[in-house]
Amino acid sequence: MTRLFFLLLLLGSTIALAQADDPVLRPSARLLFKEPEVARPGSCVMYREGGNGWVFTEPVYWLKGTVVTADIHSRRIERCPEVPGKSIEQYSRDEFNRLAAASPCVTRDDLIHEEQSGLVRVRVEEWETPWARRAANANRLYQGHFLDRTLHKDMELEIEADLLGACS
Repeated sequence: MTRLFFLLLLLGSTIALAQADDPVLRPSARLLFKEPEVARPGSCVMYREGGNGWVFTEPVYWLKGTVVTADIHSRRIERCPEVPGKSIEQYSRDEFNRLAAASPCVTRDDLIHEEQSGLVRVRVEEWETPWARRAANANRLYQGHFLDRTLHKDMELEIEADLLGACS
């Protein structure tokens, strides 16, 4: 009986070590399997922001497009860029863009690791972005841009799958 216990313990630790070497599946990668319409070429998808308040509960700003491709890529999750002496509310648009582009990221060097991310290449069709200055460090969409890229019809963006939803 004791031998069986140790054999099972050894087998379990071997499996755990093998799995520890495999990159972790981020929610964006798992979503490609759970919601195939987000990954199917030709599908209509939307990236949405806003609508978190008491009055506006539906997303206020959005980007709508068509899926070109969807793939799972390995990505090294690095340390988040820091701006000493500033909270995120005080970030400039450029500082916010660097943080958003690096996301997901970690706050300590010992947390750096590899992950599998689901990336969807979207051909942009329509969008609505905020223009108020207070949105500069709060959203990926701002003044006709997605992060630092000026939006125009038929351009292509790579967006993590968990940030997208099917068109309603």
